[in-house]
Amino acid sequence: MGRPTNRDARRAQIVEGLLRVLPEAGYERATVARIAQAAGLGAGLVHHHFASKQEILLALGERLAAGIEARLRPAEPARGRLEAWIDAHLALGEGASPEAVACWVALGAEALSQPEVGDLYRALVARRLDALRGLLREVCREEQRATGGLDLLAATILAAIEGFYQLASAAPETVPRGHAARAVRELAHRALDARPAIQPAKPRTKPQASKPSRSKTKLIQQSTKARSTKTRPRTTKGGPS
Repeated sequence: MGRPTNRDARRAQIVEGLLRVLPEAGYERATVARIAQAAGLGAGLVHHHFASKQEILLALGERLAAGIEARLRPAEPARGRLEAWIDAHLALGEGASPEAVACWVALGAEALSQPEVGDLYRALVARRLDALRGLLREVCREEQRATGGLDLLAATILAAIEGFYQLASAAPETVPRGHAARAVRELAHRALDARPAIQPAKPRTKPQASKPSRSKTKLIQQSTKARSTKTRPRTTKGGPS
């Protein structure tokens, strides 16, 4: 991968500004001037790199999703990657970002009243569900468990995360620090542990011909002997006259 250009660095700086402003001000009050101030840049430079505030928000959504994906380590067992995915959403563990969690909360709240934010939010939900379903399938494959109904399990886990977001926003005192991630992890582990194991397929064997019973063998021998006696040529005593 090549080194980021000055343009990429400036755009990332502006997105970082929105990351700081959005949790405190909300989308509507996150003006370009406030974003520029948080980024340490002039408002004119923000307008140069982004045509609108919505474009900055779209870039922030991509950054949030990429930040979650960066927490997943391919070499880990699937359960470890699933835990990292949950922790990244709920600000637990190495690389945790409380600001990112606050942005998810703000995005969910603004999605109800801002159509453009709602479109972005639904796209991010679909992206997160796809990633979560993939992780759940990997766990089931590694552990030889049934994979039916994983769509519903993925939706349940994401709904639990979003529920904790709402509590963190409206009643933060109700959820002790670090409890949300542990609770969602426990939910996921219990649901996966309850899934039935896949029985290995039995090798196909050729059907063996059944041996005839003793009585049937005796009848066959008697029948063969009778046919042999019946077809034996008769001989006459004495020579030809």
